Amino acid sequence: MKNIAAFFDIDGTLYREGLITEVFKKLIKYEIIQPERWYNDVKPEYVKWDRREGDYDNYLLKMANIYTEAIKGLHKYQVEFIAKNVVSQKGDRVYTFTRDRIKWHKEQGHIIITISGSPIELVKEMSLKHGFNDYRGTIYVMNNNEKYTGEVIPMWDSKSKKAAIEELKEKYNIDLDNSYAYGDTAGDFSMFEMIKHPLCINPTRELLSKVMNSPEVREKIRIIVERKDMIYNLKPEYIDLI
Repeated sequence: MKNIAAFFDIDGTLYREGLITEVFKKLIKYEIIQPERWYNDVKPEYVKWDRREGDYDNYLLKMANIYTEAIKGLHKYQVEFIAKNVVSQKGDRVYTFTRDRIKWHKEQGHIIITISGSPIELVKEMSLKHGFNDYRGTIYVMNNNEKYTGEVIPMWDSKSKKAAIEELKEKYNIDLDNSYAYGDTAGDFSMFEMIKHPLCINPTRELLSKVMNSPEVREKIRIIVERKDMIYNLKPEYIDLI
């Protein structure tokens, strides 16, 4: 008998912002990243997004690129130490709907797995904190001395997430036709195509556009928007992208 699984993105789906933002702050605090990198490189993208004039993904990508540069040459234990601190301090800052869905899936006996574009060290800590059965994240490659080389194996794009689901499907004998997927950005769209029960959680415009333009996904999708103390369950046929 095959197993039912639930695949969760983390940033913007479970965690209410981006974990890479919290790591970036820690790297500045520990003087691994110089503060001017924030003011000169990241803040302009953040301000554009904050004013709703720019793309949130551009802001995150800018931080991810600087993160890759910053940890090159660092030892594994240094990044793991920061990841543990971030999740210990911020790991409960999650969406109510997603937290409750994790609990529901556990009660049903489903396998719960997170597939996230965040660094694997952060994904591991969030997986342990919230009781996931397994996890996949962006791998920052290390050499034989467990120091980071600057090479990256991403997990933020649709192609990578699709490959991860295919691998996990075989590992856990998962029935994708009865499984669930939760995501918020275009990188999660391949999960929605593969899984029977996809749920958009506070989706970006890019993801929602992909959903609306795919008859197959549009037919089966649930769109959840959580704002303040309200959770909205929306149907695609009633959404008008403005």
